[in-house]
Amino acid sequence: MTTNSNYCIEDSAMEEQTTPTLQELQALIEMTNTLNMEIFYWWCTALMILIHAGFLSYEIGASRLKNALAAGVKNILAFGFVIPSVFLLGWAVYNAFPDGLVPRMDALLAAMPWSESMGPNLQDNATGIFWGAFALFAATTGSILSGAIIERTRMSAFIIMTIILGGVLWLLAAAWGWHPEGWLTVKFGYHDVGAAGVVHMIAGFFALAVVINLGARIGRFNPDGSANEIVGHSMPMSVVGLMLIIVGFFGFLGGCIIYNSGAQWINIYGQPTNLSAFAFNTLMGFAGGLIGAYLTTREPFWMMSGGLVGIISVAPALDLYHPGLAYLIGMGVAAAAPLVNNLLLKFRLDDAVGAFAVHGFSGFAGLLISGVFLSGYPNVNGMAEISFTGQLVGALVMAALGFIPGYAISYGLKKIGMLRVPAHAEERGLDLTEVPAQAYPEWSTLYGHATVDDGREFTTLIVENKPA
Repeated sequence: MTTNSNYCIEDSAMEEQTTPTLQELQALIEMTNTLNMEIFYWWCTALMILIHAGFLSYEIGASRLKNALAAGVKNILAFGFVIPSVFLLGWAVYNAFPDGLVPRMDALLAAMPWSESMGPNLQDNATGIFWGAFALFAATTGSILSGAIIERTRMSAFIIMTIILGGVLWLLAAAWGWHPEGWLTVKFGYHDVGAAGVVHMIAGFFALAVVINLGARIGRFNPDGSANEIVGHSMPMSVVGLMLIIVGFFGFLGGCIIYNSGAQWINIYGQPTNLSAFAFNTLMGFAGGLIGAYLTTREPFWMMSGGLVGIISVAPALDLYHPGLAYLIGMGVAAAAPLVNNLLLKFRLDDAVGAFAVHGFSGFAGLLISGVFLSGYPNVNGMAEISFTGQLVGALVMAALGFIPGYAISYGLKKIGMLRVPAHAEERGLDLTEVPAQAYPEWSTLYGHATVDDGREFTTLIVENKPA
């Protein structure tokens, strides 16, 4: 009896030791939710890097042989300059300017590089991963600009414009229209859950403004205004690049949704949603875009670009559309996008990869269409309901915020001779005048003479063929 009694006492003691309290269970649940959130955004950010691998491949393929490496180097350099720009200033812009151009000083100081949240901090599990996602969004804007201006832009000019576009402008747009307290959101009910306006329109209209000041590539237009086709050296590389961009978009759009420890996903505005809605409408918009662009062009390049157009055109309302409607919207906007690019050619505007049509136009169209179908849809937390007027106002603000600074900056660079390479450097190719290196050394006879600009005259470089 004594032995059995001892066993009972020991079992009871063990049970008391191993049974967690309610507080311990709550702490465990919160820790699990935090880890899940961190892991989710960690891999969203990793997937977004595929967007840039895609743009790199896409633009290299769309460039002629003599410009292939320069197109790739621009995309890589965008990372090196945009990411610290977002760290040093951009994150503070997003947090401090939801009310317009007057900052919230407490939010500004809390997001500056020297604040305790902007670095390793065991008490802050969120800032770093959200900052990482926003930094990759910023780099995306630079890649969009890069494609439009390939084959004739100085590397230094591209870097300056990318820092301003990705490090400041897109984050100001996000503060206004991609923030639960942004003035466009609160006053006008602006709804842009997938960043069609705050990322794609900003970059697309900025690129259009730069193209106006930059001018066309040599040989793109005839004296009578008719256009000549300039074909990239590798269509398969461009198509593969576009597919990589689509894969990366699943990270991009995943980063547009917020993991809530209350077991309910919410969008950037705090409204309830889930990944299921994003999956339905992303894929249906993509599929519709492929078919729409193929029907109007029959071209592989525009077919894949149409898939991207399809996603962007439904991005404002990925959380609300019926999948069938998303398919039709994607198809319709993608069918129109190549026609918009052809319209630019009528004005002798040489957008080398159709960046404005794919990003600027499709974002604008997507916002207006969402205003038609979602008008009257209620919002949360005292925000105005979604309306066509609100979406139109938001679209016009995004267009202006991209175009006006883009025009002013590129015009200034043009006036001081920094925007475009000289004609003879363009004819030889940017690989040898801007990088300088050869993408395909075994085809060196196709490159001509390598040169660099020392600011006064062009000096011939010696291009060595080193033995393996």
